[in-house]
Amino acid sequence: MDKMHLALVCFSAAMSIGVTGFAACFGMGRGVESACNGIARNPEAKGPITTAMILGLALIESIAIYGLVIAFILLFANPYKAALIGG
Repeated sequence: MDKMHLALVCFSAAMSIGVTGFAACFGMGRGVESACNGIARNPEAKGPITTAMILGLALIESIAIYGLVIAFILLFANPYKAALIGG
């Protein structure tokens, strides 16, 4: 049971990074695409569109960082880690 629990923790950490990373890259791609389309349609609005895009990208990147933090918590701050590894 202990090895199964450790495997599930490792799988959960990998899924945390994978899902949030995919969602963040998909969201960033859509955001940049929309910003480029907006600038192409209205070049005079380049400044406000770029500002909003950079702010949006920063918020999207924070989601990926939250996934990384969750993975680190699962791997390194697991209260059952000593019992699982046998130490």
